[in-house]
Amino acid sequence: MGSTDYKLDFSTFYNVINNTLTTTPTTRHGVDPGTEDSLPPVPVSTQDDVDQAVRAGQQAFLKWRDLSYDSRAVYLNQFADAIEANRSGFETLLGKETGKPLQGVVLELNFAILHLRETAKLRITSDEKILEDNPERRAAIRFTPLGVGVGIVPWNFPFLLGLGKLDQAVLSGNAFIWKPSPFSPYTALKLGELAAKIFPPGVVQVLSGDETLGPLLTAHPGISKISFTGSSATGKKVMAACAGTLKRVTLELGGNDAAIICDDVDLSVVAPKIAVFCFLHSGQICMNIKRVYVHAKIYDQFLAQMVAVVKTFRTGAAGDETAFSGPVQNAMQFEKLKGLYAEIEKQGWKTALGGTLETPDKKEKGFFMPLTIIDNPPDDSRIVTEEPFGPIVPVLKWSGEEEDDVIRRANDSNMGLGASVWTADLERGERMAKKLEAGSVWVNSHFEMAPHVPFGGHKWSGIGMDWGVEGLKGWCNTQAFWVRKVPN
Repeated sequence: MGSTDYKLDFSTFYNVINNTLTTTPTTRHGVDPGTEDSLPPVPVSTQDDVDQAVRAGQQAFLKWRDLSYDSRAVYLNQFADAIEANRSGFETLLGKETGKPLQGVVLELNFAILHLRETAKLRITSDEKILEDNPERRAAIRFTPLGVGVGIVPWNFPFLLGLGKLDQAVLSGNAFIWKPSPFSPYTALKLGELAAKIFPPGVVQVLSGDETLGPLLTAHPGISKISFTGSSATGKKVMAACAGTLKRVTLELGGNDAAIICDDVDLSVVAPKIAVFCFLHSGQICMNIKRVYVHAKIYDQFLAQMVAVVKTFRTGAAGDETAFSGPVQNAMQFEKLKGLYAEIEKQGWKTALGGTLETPDKKEKGFFMPLTIIDNPPDDSRIVTEEPFGPIVPVLKWSGEEEDDVIRRANDSNMGLGASVWTADLERGERMAKKLEAGSVWVNSHFEMAPHVPFGGHKWSGIGMDWGVEGLKGWCNTQAFWVRKVPN
């Protein structure tokens, strides 16, 4: 077991290769999205850095895989303790790299630490699952770790989503290389530095880089799996790149989650919840509600109440203790959203709230966008068919007693990450929800997640599942194991 000196210096940032902090000839820096100030320099990894990390991971794997689940779980729990010991520093750093106000930062940190501790309790099976056992032979299934795996982590939840890959990879016996987004590498590098105080060399490593690093990892023959979270477009490229070496892949990709609101809901309860699930983290969550289908009988009242709730959401930058919503995380996404907001006037969409962008020559710093609700746009509008990944959402009307039409509209998407039905009639809710084409489906809730429950997408929203026992299996090969007790 490693050191118990958990104190970190949050002012300098290094790659972590074989438990050694390393630098690179070239560096880059991120940007605080709330102020547009430059953050400290971080490494830009090269092919040599990747090769060193893979070799270290391969060596570490040979011993790490032989430990029991119980032994590996001890390391995860010590890692959680070490993060707790550095909570204040991680809170500040996570706010600066993502732009999240304090309540969003605390939410992410709390769930990430919970994830580590709860994942440490998971087990796929005992040593093997017996399928047949008689005087002549025994047949069983074993789940064997893959080797060196890579987690490619997005910028919106860099702390939670990275740890959610790490804990499952190492608990199931793999060595793990963390590749953070170039937009948010800071907490990942510090978590790697902290892991080096706890895990054996080569078990947990972190490589920072630019847009060239991902392809170096997906093409490397010494890497056995890529677990990627990001856009569908990039996920397709990852999958294609992994094909050459037949790497295992888990892809958790974009979403265009629909919420269907029936006419029997309590508006005072449901409207505020829908508002939160639409605009949490400024709409920059794959499982945010992106389309709201409201029954015509209650449409006007629901829209009015939702607008009233969203008007109470304060916007602020990192460290703001009272803000609900923050800036868009990076300039690239900000520019994409500016193009979508420009469609409001071009297409004649009716806005129930927001929609107006400040002039381009504004003096204020930060990638802030107005929280915007579009009132019943056409089904073929970009705001309906595309994932905005920002603080803008359409509310659409459905009518009639037939449920099939609104279910068809909700399913009319290449995406299938999450979806929900809201109704006082649970039988009706479950009946409708079972027809929705998504990896996670909720009745009277949305974006509800737990470390022991797997999540993933259907259609273009991904392949495979993260988290839970199903997620652990994704970090293993399934092996048929035969023992002939009496030789043939």
